[in-house]
Amino acid sequence: MNTDRTIKIIDSTLRDGEQAPGVVFSLNEKLNIAQKLDEIGIEELEVGSPFISENEINTIKTIINSGFNFRSSCWSRARFDDIEAASKTKASGINISYPVSDIQIAALGKTKDWIFMSMPIIVKFAKERFEYVSLGAQDASRADFDFLCQYIKMADELGVHRLRIADTVGILNPFSTQRLIQNSIKSLSKSKMEIEFHGHNDLGMATANSLSALIAGANSVSVTVNGLGERSGNAALEEVIMALKLTTDFDCLYNTSIFSELSYMVEKASGRKLQSSKPIVGEMTHKHESGIHTSSLLKDKKSYEPFSPNEIGKSESTFVFGTHSGSYALNAFLEYNSIFLNQKDLKDLLSKIKQISTHKKTNLTNSEVIELAASYQKEESKRNSPILLFKKNKALSYF
Repeated sequence: MNTDRTIKIIDSTLRDGEQAPGVVFSLNEKLNIAQKLDEIGIEELEVGSPFISENEINTIKTIINSGFNFRSSCWSRARFDDIEAASKTKASGINISYPVSDIQIAALGKTKDWIFMSMPIIVKFAKERFEYVSLGAQDASRADFDFLCQYIKMADELGVHRLRIADTVGILNPFSTQRLIQNSIKSLSKSKMEIEFHGHNDLGMATANSLSALIAGANSVSVTVNGLGERSGNAALEEVIMALKLTTDFDCLYNTSIFSELSYMVEKASGRKLQSSKPIVGEMTHKHESGIHTSSLLKDKKSYEPFSPNEIGKSESTFVFGTHSGSYALNAFLEYNSIFLNQKDLKDLLSKIKQISTHKKTNLTNSEVIELAASYQKEESKRNSPILLFKKNKALSYF
């Protein structure tokens, strides 16, 4: 694996993310999202599709003129009026999408001859108006590979800066992604044209496919916050970056401490509720109940957590108590709250917690556990049992 290459993350939350049905961001929401992405260190934002309306053009211009550090780009169809509309935004780059699979070409009422005849004129028109021109190979994952190679070679000959290999309906897996990217790169001789991968999540593999594409030689991947996008969405920014950080040797200097704040910001703005078990930022990613797990975590937090919650801007991990809890974590929790029980009462309390949890079909809240435990402590006090002083242990920061 060559990790000497410089790789880039291209965020498309404000374009592809907003294309998700029913999602509309206000200007302030877009500015806030853009600001957080800038703070993370994202190199490029695909800010929108200017051909939609004059209001979209003005919104994109406002974002571009807000002094952010990322490179701005717009998405367009292979049409002169789309490119002209994008040029009004003063974005530094444009991504022009061409269909490359037979099914997409036919659906748009086009032909392969039209693609090759229009490309030189379209690219020249775009290069006169933008510093950076990218061509998208829409539905590349279902394209005839010989035709895709011709498309890639022509893009290279025309001086296109980057080519986007799009898994438009998310049918690739990490192995077929690797083959597609490697073979696409082989079709270029000594080209300087960059290769980008754009993965959709219809089969739940967009994050893995994006990682595979980078390992295979792609220069960049396009992602969205929370994986927001059409149908099952896109590769999730926070998942791709954390996977890069924890499973590869690529330099990964992004500020991940903003991930939680940004994810919940996009959750609220999009109206798309995050699953509690959502990787990286879901509320359950640093909650624990199992007695075996919690006992080990109290000794070493790395035992059952691949990364610290602080790395993504969360507070400390938490334990919850229910059917699968153990006495070790329960006792630690009680002592943290200055409640001290003998072994018999602790065992009885744990049994009661499990019974209630099984009946409720969920865990007990901390206040419910404390209330139950207090009744045992009260009975203990009546028997004049000594209560020891307690100093909080740093290992109990879960509570």
